[in-house]
Amino acid sequence: MRCARQPLGLALLLSTLLLGACSKQQTLQALFQKTTPHQTYARQLRQAGLDQRVAGRAWLAAADQALRDSLTVPLPFTETGYFRPEQPTASGYRYAVRAGEQLHVSLTLAPGATARVFLDAFELRPGQVPILITSADTTVLDFRYRAEVDGQHLLRVQPELLATGRYILRVSREPSLSVFPVQGRSDAAVGSFWGVDRDEGACRHEGIDIFAPKGTPVLAAAAGYITRTGETPRGGRVVWLADAEGGNHLYYAHLDRQLVQPGQRVRAGDTLGLVGNTGNARTTPPHLHFGVYRAGQGAVDPLPFVHRADKLPAPSTGPDQRGEFVRLKVATALRHSPLQSKLLANNRLSSQMPLLVLGQQGAALRVETPDGRQGYVAAKAVVAATAKPLRNLVLPAATELLAQPVAGAPARMALAARTAVTVLGRSATFALLRGPKGEVGWAVLG
Repeated sequence: MRCARQPLGLALLLSTLLLGACSKQQTLQALFQKTTPHQTYARQLRQAGLDQRVAGRAWLAAADQALRDSLTVPLPFTETGYFRPEQPTASGYRYAVRAGEQLHVSLTLAPGATARVFLDAFELRPGQVPILITSADTTVLDFRYRAEVDGQHLLRVQPELLATGRYILRVSREPSLSVFPVQGRSDAAVGSFWGVDRDEGACRHEGIDIFAPKGTPVLAAAAGYITRTGETPRGGRVVWLADAEGGNHLYYAHLDRQLVQPGQRVRAGDTLGLVGNTGNARTTPPHLHFGVYRAGQGAVDPLPFVHRADKLPAPSTGPDQRGEFVRLKVATALRHSPLQSKLLANNRLSSQMPLLVLGQQGAALRVETPDGRQGYVAAKAVVAATAKPLRNLVLPAATELLAQPVAGAPARMALAARTAVTVLGRSATFALLRGPKGEVGWAVLG
């Protein structure tokens, strides 16, 4: 056609503080204000005074950090991940979206895991703070939402304090219109796409052409009502449908017959007419010109509204390294994306640095460095730190194993003098040690 128109981890930590504090400090405004599960949990931490403690401060800081330092992922993606109880963490995933797509986000906890997890989707705009779009229900870690404009979105994944366990995270795209507009066809039948030149460049195609035999039923892609029918020189016999849920106007052109009237209400899947080649499509094979028009924008690309749902990659196979420390075989860079070559700032990693595996996408591992940076490295580029320790030694004196490689970090335990340990890796002046019973922690060795 030519141009056409209450959680387990928190309970463990707050058992004596939260019960007495919340009832006194909550106000009527707080009780009736609509907040996300993540915001409610953060408010409870502050009300209990845990934002003044190490774990609470770290949890709140991790939530903010995930919005600033997100990783870039292609859609669709499946990641197997791990929550570590000893260090509060959050992960941010940035991905590109098209107007009209529906995003499907789900997180499945491994059997036996009881952690509460917060999933929050944000829209990213240059120079602005992330804009919250939607959140997961407090009990069902599965939701869908529609992209209103082309752009960048961010998904933040954060468990409650003290959460532990493995999970599978999936993010994929689906059509926001529930029915494909030509019966028995899919986007594979589209033969002319949005934006191609028409009339020797005088205008551009404002829709997609879906080819099918003459007389094939043309269907309502959404529930709504018919606003207009008629015949025009370009579109031939046309039908306009107002999408009641999405607020869009759907345009059907080149019909052989129209089977609805203006003002008629229709359900998704109802027949509106039959495929033809009327109007300026008289010299082309029969097809439906399908367009989407939005208030204040005019015509937009219809393909994301009807494109078939993504086929999700299968979860990673092979050894499950989640929760383990690994080291690089040779010094290399921390990647911002599992597929792209973009590098993170200050990204050069020593082959002696232990990396904690937080997740895996295909052949890429998502790892965390000792200073809290997250990124991706190739699974084939690492070795298990326990399989190839840097060295073995006997502690000359009693030694505390710290939770982090920083001065003043809390101690997990102490090992007695003359204890045999293995050195799993090094970061600056700290060494990651593993004791005879599997105890792991950081220490400064003389």
